[in-house]
Amino acid sequence: MSNSSDIQSTHYTALGFSDWFALRITKTLRWGADTFFAKRYGNRAIVLETVAGVPGMVGATLSHLRALRLMQDDRGWIRTLMDEAENERMHLMTFIEIAQPSWFERLVILTVQWVFYIFFFFLYLISSKTAHRLVGYFEEEAVLSYTLYLAEIDEGRHPNPPAPPVAMRYWNLPEGTTLRDVILIIRADEAHHRDTNHYMANALSGRDANHKAIMACPAHVSLDAGLLLQSGVVHHSSGVMGGRMSTPAKLIIIFILLWVAVHLLLYGYLKRRIAAAKRDRDAEA
Repeated sequence: MSNSSDIQSTHYTALGFSDWFALRITKTLRWGADTFFAKRYGNRAIVLETVAGVPGMVGATLSHLRALRLMQDDRGWIRTLMDEAENERMHLMTFIEIAQPSWFERLVILTVQWVFYIFFFFLYLISSKTAHRLVGYFEEEAVLSYTLYLAEIDEGRHPNPPAPPVAMRYWNLPEGTTLRDVILIIRADEAHHRDTNHYMANALSGRDANHKAIMACPAHVSLDAGLLLQSGVVHHSSGVMGGRMSTPAKLIIIFILLWVAVHLLLYGYLKRRIAAAKRDRDAEA
């Protein structure tokens, strides 16, 4: 973990409209996160890691389909992006154990994830270089956020409990590891993703792309490990919607989502009917 403590915040200067567009979106979302969460970094991490796990899987899926369609090698990008998605998911599983999200935050997670998934999917289809640059800028902000989180712990404003078991297993950490140690590792993960996505954006843009400049990712359980088995039992995290949330609570959230969806559809239907009636009146006049 010594190398993890040397991570520095860096910024890739925007060159051209594509980079500018990605940077503006990042700064807007950063403002929203700062406004909503302030210094509740554990809760902030839960929502943001839910979003952070989306780009890697979207990129891996579309890269996989493209490689099949064109019948060409993927240059190792698919596995890299899949590992990024898994790594971000494990960040989420870690912080679920640290900061228990409220029902409202769980609802925010569900909403933000679907909205961002749809947005990023189409962004990647339209301009994969912009999508990777966007993730690179996201990860720059993540490194900064975790640096501020560490400052809160170091200055005594946030507790430093033992590391959750899921983090101990994933990063193969020794006994006595604390939350601060885990945040150092997670920040190093984010720095690795930052450099990787800026590298990919540069490669897709035809700019200088040096893979040797990518910061090493801390050792963790490989995708090759598959299911985590101990004593014949499959271990899994409770997740965002599982574990401590009761079945009635889940049903209430599902009902709210269905209620919103139905009313949106009804609103669209009524709006079309009113517009049609208005056209008929104008035609008669």
